[in-house]
Amino acid sequence: MKKKFFILWVVGIVSTAAVLPYAFTLQHDVIAKVAQPLAVIILASITQTAVLLAIAIFFGLKLSERLNLPTLTLFEPNISLKEKLSSLLLLTVPAGAITAVLITLGDKLFGQYIPQLTIANSQVAIWKTLLAALYGGTVEELLMRLFVMSLFAWILAKLSRSTEPAKNGTIMWVAIIVSSVLFGLGHLPITSALATITPLVIFRAIILNGIGGLVFGWLYWKKGLEHAMVAHFTADVVLLAILPALLK
Repeated sequence: MKKKFFILWVVGIVSTAAVLPYAFTLQHDVIAKVAQPLAVIILASITQTAVLLAIAIFFGLKLSERLNLPTLTLFEPNISLKEKLSSLLLLTVPAGAITAVLITLGDKLFGQYIPQLTIANSQVAIWKTLLAALYGGTVEELLMRLFVMSLFAWILAKLSRSTEPAKNGTIMWVAIIVSSVLFGLGHLPITSALATITPLVIFRAIILNGIGGLVFGWLYWKKGLEHAMVAHFTADVVLLAILPALLK
């Protein structure tokens, strides 16, 4: 567990630093009002997330072990790394791309009523969006799938006295759905820098992010955490970089 914890924690911290240019662009007006040097804001952001990740990863790994949910299956023996990577990419890349297309279609629909969100996203530099994809694929999966989804699955297993929660579809799907809704709501703070929070904006956040949450949650449950992470990263790359370039 120590090796997994260290790997996930370091990757999470690096990804947190990578997303800052994207976040600072979207929240430029908010940051301009903060009476602190940029270096202090950066250090505080990384430190805060590092502490949060340490807690989430530690308990997430503990919970996943008790639930018998797969975490980093690439470290499992008996199968070569080449075969594992091939299997991983053949499933997660298409899943991530399809997820991105579905979210884009939904965004086009909501964009008729909340155009400022779509317009604002298209104005972010491509290199910043690519760095942001690292954050989505790692930090968001560590927090929402490894910790939150596992936590709800564990609570439901305790309440229902299930001895094999990972094999209980009801428990796992409820945990996936709840974590997906929270995943959507978690995007509202950064959305508030772009648009006034209204019931429609909240509904949009839940639906669009929920699409990804359902896919990534299922992958974590059935295949392993890294499958959810790679699919999420792929979805963000396609969603934030590839599709906007193709649809211009």
